[in-house]
Formats: sequence, C-alpha cells, structure tokens
Amino acid sequence: MNLESKIPEGPLAEKWARHKFGLKLVNPANKRKYEVIVVGTGLAGASAAASLAELGYTVKAFCFQDSPRRAHSIAAQGGINAAKNYQNDGDSVFRLFYDTIKGGDYRAREGNVYRLAEVSVNIIDQCVAQGVPFAREYGGLLANRSFGGAQVSRTFYARGQTGQQLLLGAYSALSRQIANGKVKMFPRTEMLDVVVEGGKARGIITRNLVTGKIESHSAHAVLLCTGGYGNVFYLSTNAMGSNVTAAWRAHKKGALMANPCFTQIHPTCIPVKGKYQSKLTLMSESLRNDGRVWAPKTKEDAEKIRKGQLKATDLKEEDRDYFLERRYPAFGNLVPRDVASRNAKYVCDEGRGVAATGLAVYLDFADAIKRDGRTTIEAKYGNLFEMYEKIVDDNPYETPMMIYPAVHYTMGGLWVDYNLMTSIPGLYALGEANFSDHGANRLGASALMQGLADGYFVVPYTLGDYLATIGHADKVPAEAPAFKEAEQNVKHMIDRLISAKGERTPEELHRELGHIMWDYCGMSRSAEGLKKAKGMIQDLKKEFWTNMRVVGDAEEMNQALEQAGRVADFIELGELMVDDALAREESCGGHFREEYQTEDGEALRDDANFAYVAAWEYKGENQPEVLHKEDLIFENVKLTQRSYK
Repeated sequence: MNLESKIPEGPLAEKWARHKFGLKLVNPANKRKYEVIVVGTGLAGASAAASLAELGYTVKAFCFQDSPRRAHSIAAQGGINAAKNYQNDGDSVFRLFYDTIKGGDYRAREGNVYRLAEVSVNIIDQCVAQGVPFAREYGGLLANRSFGGAQVSRTFYARGQTGQQLLLGAYSALSRQIANGKVKMFPRTEMLDVVVEGGKARGIITRNLVTGKIESHSAHAVLLCTGGYGNVFYLSTNAMGSNVTAAWRAHKKGALMANPCFTQIHPTCIPVKGKYQSKLTLMSESLRNDGRVWAPKTKEDAEKIRKGQLKATDLKEEDRDYFLERRYPAFGNLVPRDVASRNAKYVCDEGRGVAATGLAVYLDFADAIKRDGRTTIEAKYGNLFEMYEKIVDDNPYETPMMIYPAVHYTMGGLWVDYNLMTSIPGLYALGEANFSDHGANRLGASALMQGLADGYFVVPYTLGDYLATIGHADKVPAEAPAFKEAEQNVKHMIDRLISAKGERTPEELHRELGHIMWDYCGMSRSAEGLKKAKGMIQDLKKEFWTNMRVVGDAEEMNQALEQAGRVADFIELGELMVDDALAREESCGGHFREEYQTEDGEALRDDANFAYVAAWEYKGENQPEVLHKEDLIFENVKLTQRSYK
C-alpha cells in the first residue's frame, strides 16, 4: 500500500496557502445537495459540524452523551496555544512549529505541524468573537501563561476551565445551525460501524442507547471526531465513556491505524487511591508555572512521610530534591510531559515517593503564595485547588499537592493525509482521533488547538475538494444492500455479546486489561515485557468471549452491553499497541523502551531506522496486522537529541 500524505510542494510557510488555492470548490448553491455525517461533538466535531453547516452543507451530528456539551473536551483545564506573540517574548509561528516538532521527538510531519501553528492565531480571534471569556490582564488585553516544552508564554486560558469555555463557544455555533435546520442532532446514539461500498465511506450504523434500535445513516462523507483511546488503560483522566469503538470499527473496515503505541502520560494527576477506583483526575499542567515539583532527598524521610510520622511541611528546604529544576535548569518544572513523568517515576522507583502507596511526588505552591500572595494564586487556579481539596481532603494552599503521572492523551490514531482523510476515501478523522500533529509526545495546551484547527479551519476547505470530485449524485441510500449487510453484522455482534452468560463482568475484564497495559506498555516498556503482555492479552480475549456476562436485553437501555462492546474493541487495540511498541526498537517521546536510553536516562531515538509513521492494516480476526511505513522528511528542522537542560 502506498501511503500518500499529499503534503504540498513549496516553501513550508506557503504550503497551506498554495494547497487551499489548488483545492476544488463546491458552488454555494450546490452545497445544500451534500450530506455530511459528523460523529462526536467535542471541540473538533462541534466546530466542524457548525462550520460545514454555515457553509451550506446538510449535517447529521452524533454523540453518545445526552448533550454535545458533555463531550470530554469540556474537561480540558489549562489552556490553548497560539503564536500571537502578545507578550513580545520572541514567539512566532515558526517557533510554535519548532517547539511542537521537537516536543514530539521528531516523529510528526513538518507540513501538518506548520499548518497547525499557522492557523492557531485565527482560533483565538474566532473564539473571542464567540464570547469565550479568556483571562485578561489589568488593561484588558488577553493574558498568556507558559506550558511545558516552551520558553515563551503563548497559552491563552480561562482560569482552569478552558476546555469548557471553548466547547461552549463551539456549542453555541452548533446550536445556531441546529436551530436553522442545517444540523440534525442525534444524542444518546453510538456509532457501531462505518459502511464502505465501492471503496468509499457511505455512512454509518448506529445504536440508539435509550431504545436499543439499530439504524442506518447515509451521507456523502463521514467525519470521525471521537477522541482518543486512553481508556484502554482503564485508569486514565478520560471520561468514563470515552472509547475507541468508532475509530476501531473504521480500522476494521480498512482505515489504517497509525502509531498506536504513542500514548501520553500526564505528570500532574491525583494519585491512585484504591484498588476499585475507576477514574483519575487531572491537575492542569498550568500549575507547573507556579508550583515546584519535589520529593524527599532520602528514602528514610520518604518512608516517614508514607507512615504518617512526618509531614511534607516539616521537611527543611535542604532535605528536599527539586529534581526537575536540578536536572533541567533551562526549563525547570516546565519540561515536556513525557520528561516530567519519567522523572517522577524514577524518583518513586528509588523509594523516594510519598503517599501511602509510595507512588506520588509533591507539587508545592508555598514559594508562589509567599511571592505573589494567596489572592493572586487563587485567581489563577482557584477552581483546581477546590477540586483537589474535595477529592483528597487536603488544603493545597497550606500543604503541597500530591501528584503522580497518569494516562491522559493518545498521539496515535487513524492515519490521515494532509486533507485529514483516512485511507478510506470519504472518511475523515479530526482532533485526537487522528495521529496527525503531535508525533511521539504532545505539548501541553495543544490538544484544544488541534481540535479547533481541524474543525474550524482545515476540514471546511479539504472536504469540499473530495465532494466536488465525486459529485452530489454519488450517494448510496440507507436502504442499499451494503447498509443492510452492515446492520446484520452489527446485530450479530450485539447478539454475541448479549448471549454471553459467563461469570465475569465487562468492568472486571477491562480493569485487568488496564493493569496489563500500564505494567508492560505504559511509561516504561521492554521487549520482554511486551512479549509477555501480548500473551496475556490473547488469554484475556479468550476469557472475554468464554467467561464474560452481559445482563439485560439488547432492545433497551443497557450500559453493560455498551461497555462490553467497547471493552472488546479495547482488547483488540491493546494487542496492536503492544505489537507497535515491539516493532519500534527505539525510545522517542512517550514511547520509552528501556533498552534504548542515553546514559542519563533520556529517550534515545534511532532516526536511521525509525523516522517513519507506523500505519497498521487490519487483515482479519486473529490475523497479524500488516505494517506500512510513511517516511518522515525533515527539510526545515535538524534532527537532534532532545535537550531541555
């Protein structure tokens, strides 16, 4: 298979402008003749649906939540990057591009990343026009703060709830189009398959989560905006409902899955408390602007803290190890997430972790409060501090926060070309659902940037090129044999799940999968561990289909059935992630192979053999997937060993 990235020729700064000019257009009067399906209504989905409807297309939008406002984008806290250079501190479009390429450990396409940096400046203007209440300085100008992997302040924010405010802005634009009749909204509806006929995506098969009804929906193109697959680890900062089902079912119909082992571990999350905990809570990266990360210098002090014999505030300054500031003086506490997470793990592995489990370090605001005053810190992070206190029952204004890394984001996803089209013509993937922009590690505050860039400023251009090529008559009705066959396949899958009458719940099996993935394909990986994990996942898959139990019926609201289908997909994805991690014999970004590291424990890339996108092709049930490679070409940045020291 030949992977055509379709990155345009010409100078880097002119690629997107030239590409837009070369795209075919759809006459305004003809746009209403085209139907587009958008699956997912987070930032990427809501912005895409609203923008396409504004252009004149007829849009169907689907979400499994009861409202688009409940998409997981709402959970994003810290901010959104844009190369506005309002602080006059040396930022530029090229610097944002370079920081993103470097932060991703040189495993992303130059063309896609530069476009992201280029359109970032438009996103802020769009959102301000929608009324998004970004923080402002005393004089009324938009405020900025710093995030990891950058030495400039380019992050725009709305206190600690930036995702919520941005989603409300996109939701307002979407609601306008719903009221205008250009978008038809299908809440509490889950996509269970994509229909491919004649080599093109023709629509989707859905299940109504309230009634259990299976339905077909036809369109000229399908946009998947369904987020990432972090819940393959069971415990993550993702919403409990976040899943890989839409993307995975598309993968099984021919869409390539790219770099699935590239997963991000966020360094500042509230540590795991108990065995039956089902979710983890993020503490925004923005806290590292003012909070200092540290651990006790000695194992003895750490053990006393774990036993409750010593408090963090009792430890003298000379007995504390501010390990990020010590190891990375140039970036300090604002190193990228993969670097900060690994260093927290190293400290805990040495026996210097705190909390009862020994799996936590401190994030301390005492110096910031002393310097700026509690009122200032409260204005910046008040809602985050309140959230922490409600969960942990400890006052972070008086006692350092306890934090530990947790799964947060997935850089891998469906393979897409420069137009965001997957390997199936007519099927697009936007936002976290694709692999496009972040390489092996995403910089903080760039997820919101990518979701809105794809939805507001990329796919409204590139989709028109495909639609103009096929013409409005090239649409397969929902009554066609291809849809009926897909419906039968979905019903067969549901019948297979509902007839399972074993002893174990989907939740229990999901938790077991999560332990396997975290232990062997998490922050640290090895060939030995990955091979062991593959066997364990295969055994778990057999256990799933022979000893899993789903209660209730298919033709009703049945959350056990929903979860069972999602866990089945997670198990298959987990095996592919292990295969991908085994095949990539290097360390880069969030993919850390223990066999490949520098003398001081940093990721050691192998650019000669692994500077490529790994795109996997599904070949059938229980068959090994086929690896296709898209070589990454770097003409504007020099490949170097990442250093944040």
